[in-house]
Amino acid sequence: MNAEQVVEKILSDAAAGAEKILAQAAEHIQAEQTKFNEQLENYKKQTLALAQKEGTEARLKLLASARMETARENLAGKRKILDEVFNEAKKRLAGLPDEDYRRLMAELMIKSAQTGDEEVIVDKNEKRINEDFIKQVNQSLGARGNLRLSSERGNLGAGFVLKRGKIKINNSAEVLIQQAREALEGALAKELFT
Repeated sequence: MNAEQVVEKILSDAAAGAEKILAQAAEHIQAEQTKFNEQLENYKKQTLALAQKEGTEARLKLLASARMETARENLAGKRKILDEVFNEAKKRLAGLPDEDYRRLMAELMIKSAQTGDEEVIVDKNEKRINEDFIKQVNQSLGARGNLRLSSERGNLGAGFVLKRGKIKINNSAEVLIQQAREALEGALAKELFT
């Protein structure tokens, strides 16, 4: 072989080797591109899933917050209504006709009297609960009926306080209405947190 043929053979072999290397490089680039596209698609899916999860969690937090705020507003509205109802109840209790007022106070005294020998403290302006009324309640209490009207007066509004020694049972309108209110507010609080 002459020199020209040897050079031509070397160039031909080099060209064939270069084509083979280029083909391998193209396959490698294609494989890397495919792998990159798969990774990119996987990353997009993960990003979308995370975004949806975060969105769902954010939406759930917003919904929970909105529910809680609505419940608070509802409770505030109910409390306002309770204020109005209980203020009206105080007015109505104080404004009851004498006979109805005495009947209610007699029932409360009979239920509240523990021994029957308590003192009955009334409001400084009370005129419906007097000695005659106490005598009638004592008759209803029977053998244990020894209640007596105290000379001590208080700022009770309607109602009374039974006192025996240091023990006092407060049946003033304020306390009775407050007890009813606490019971209702407890029910409202349960409603808020359930």
